[in-house]
Amino acid sequence: MRSFLLRLAARWLPQHDDDEERAALALDPPPSPCPLQDEDRAAPPPHGTRHVVDDGSDDDLAAANNGAHLVEKWQSTIAAAKQQAWWSPVMAIVAPTRGVGVGLVITGLVFVAFLLAGTRSSSWPWIHLDYYSSAFQLRGGRGARPPHHIPSSVANLVPIPFNCGGNGTHSSTSPLSAGACHRPHAAATSPSPSPLPSASVELTTSSERKRPAPSRCPDYFRYIHSDLSPWRDTGITRDAVERGRGRAAFRLVVLDGRAYVETYHRVFQTRDSFTLWGIAQLLARYPGRVPDLDLMFNCEDMPELHARDFPQPSNAPPLFRYCKDDATLDIVFPDWSFWGWPEVNIRPWAPLLQEMDRETRRLPWTKREPYAQWKGNPGVSAMRKDLLRCNVSNKMDWNARLFRQDWAAAIRRGFKDSNLAKQCTYRYKIFVQGRSWSVSEKYILACDSPMLLVATPYRDFFSRGLVAGKHYWPIHRAHKCSSVKFAVDWGNAHPAQAQRMAEEGSSFARKEMSMYYVYDYMLHLLTEYARLLRYKPTIPENAIELCPESLACTAQGRERQFMMESRERHVADYEPCTLPPPFTAGELKAVARRKEEVLRKVRRMEKQN
Repeated sequence: MRSFLLRLAARWLPQHDDDEERAALALDPPPSPCPLQDEDRAAPPPHGTRHVVDDGSDDDLAAANNGAHLVEKWQSTIAAAKQQAWWSPVMAIVAPTRGVGVGLVITGLVFVAFLLAGTRSSSWPWIHLDYYSSAFQLRGGRGARPPHHIPSSVANLVPIPFNCGGNGTHSSTSPLSAGACHRPHAAATSPSPSPLPSASVELTTSSERKRPAPSRCPDYFRYIHSDLSPWRDTGITRDAVERGRGRAAFRLVVLDGRAYVETYHRVFQTRDSFTLWGIAQLLARYPGRVPDLDLMFNCEDMPELHARDFPQPSNAPPLFRYCKDDATLDIVFPDWSFWGWPEVNIRPWAPLLQEMDRETRRLPWTKREPYAQWKGNPGVSAMRKDLLRCNVSNKMDWNARLFRQDWAAAIRRGFKDSNLAKQCTYRYKIFVQGRSWSVSEKYILACDSPMLLVATPYRDFFSRGLVAGKHYWPIHRAHKCSSVKFAVDWGNAHPAQAQRMAEEGSSFARKEMSMYYVYDYMLHLLTEYARLLRYKPTIPENAIELCPESLACTAQGRERQFMMESRERHVADYEPCTLPPPFTAGELKAVARRKEEVLRKVRRMEKQN
């Protein structure tokens, strides 16, 4: 009914070019006075995302038949409404639109919509999500993020050369030896965006159109400043970098646009190969944009630069890895699986996202199994072993369906039965850490099911941007079973709100974690890191040159397949997103405070159940 009234109001209201302004005029109700309650409405989905199913009525015929009753209700409440502080601006805006009479009618309809939303909200317990005041929503309400860039036509794109010994840009069956990179100097390659971001750059097109200003990066990019803060004042010396050698799997040097790698030891599976493949794609995507740098990279799970061991943080060797916690000083970098994990048959992130999107559309949320699901290897952490206690049994059903990954059987079948895109068949997905963090978080987030996140201190580069109560439901670390059961019971009883959380999480995965932003995060992180170096990098004695050919041309099987699937075909013809400024101390405290408030509310709801 409310949607009918809003559409009717929109027909009479003046048209605005700014969708957010129009939403502010007619769609947003006043905030609920109770922080534990939220309106029983699925908020408008972000532009370009799928519609979130609402369990409210949207019957136009019924709304029309009740129209006279609504007008009477408005007339009886208008006097009281005029006393509200938020009512005067609406009167001032709406009344002059098409005459006083029409303006009053439209104002009444808008007020009734507000009234209905506010009245219905009182019956729904919910976590106050802080959509409009969160530190992660500094530029507007939900769905306000613009696209990363507006793609140009294919005719304007500059292809990235790739040759394994054959003719043209396609690989052949004649691999080159490792390290053989036959490529023109990066600075001499076809044009990429200018070294310094600009507000508007001319494109060489027939229409002479201008590229719009780059979008602002998601706010989790702000942690780049936090990760590099130990060396912000002192800078990074060659000695500091080399003190990290004993902890590193490889050393990466970029000099005059070319990359060189010195390898120190073997790592688990192909983590190092696919991490280096991602860096090679970055250099090809943004030729000449990555400055001279020298860094050490660790490919293991556990962060190890403990702050307690470095009373003076600047004495810590700068060390890149995939995750950290609040007690460590490691520098977080995107993990290898964004370009594929061949050993377990997980495709690169971009094509896998498309496949997951198709599969989740085929099975709507309401048609999925009404339980929380987890599948994985429980042997890597005590947290996962403890979670198995919550599995269904003859004595108790905690609303959890937990499955051990049979690694031996999976390996024999080549992981053909482990397609992540086909594992989004449950209404809720549980995330629990591995030895530290786990690459599975992004796949769970993209499932269009609320992620039930078991509390963990470990964070990778993007998970620091997730907001409790908005992108995921927090699960108590010490009381997993009862916490999971309550979350599932609550979500099944409130499907509109559960689906909204599912959409928020999957929208974050699809939009704010697209490969465009993964590459931009890498570019900004390496650029900011290079600015701290106090010396001119040199090529290590035992280093080999890094380029796509040096990695892919000798690869075979699924490793080669995933490299080809994730290979960048064209030079970026747009500016990277704009790096936001560092968090202030007050903003970081506010983020932590909001998270604690949500956790307290969830615990309180669980105890009251």
